[in-house]
Amino acid sequence: MTTDLNKDTFKEKVFKYDTEKKWKFEGDKPAIVDFWAPWCGPCKAVGPILDELSKDFEGKVDIFKVNVDENPELSQAFGIQSIPAILFIPNEGEPQMALGGLPKTTFEEAIKDILKVE
Repeated sequence: MTTDLNKDTFKEKVFKYDTEKKWKFEGDKPAIVDFWAPWCGPCKAVGPILDELSKDFEGKVDIFKVNVDENPELSQAFGIQSIPAILFIPNEGEPQMALGGLPKTTFEEAIKDILKVE
């Protein structure tokens, strides 16, 4: 299943955005972070897709969700201005952001191409 993050768990599992200047991923496997809100229609469409992907890639990819209404500090830290905003985080290299309600096939391609997970 997907895991909800707040600013403290985000710093523990993803990135210490308040103290680190250079990107340093804290996780042990590639991750996806969904910045969303409960009132957002496209976010509601992406949620079940991420739940499916969390099962399909269990043990290979961590999938996290950040409610932007409850965590405005995280939204600001990442410059989130529209949602859903999806952050793809490979183990090595820089993360990449995608915006909008992506279909499952696009997530699967990103997991393969960006996260390097089959």
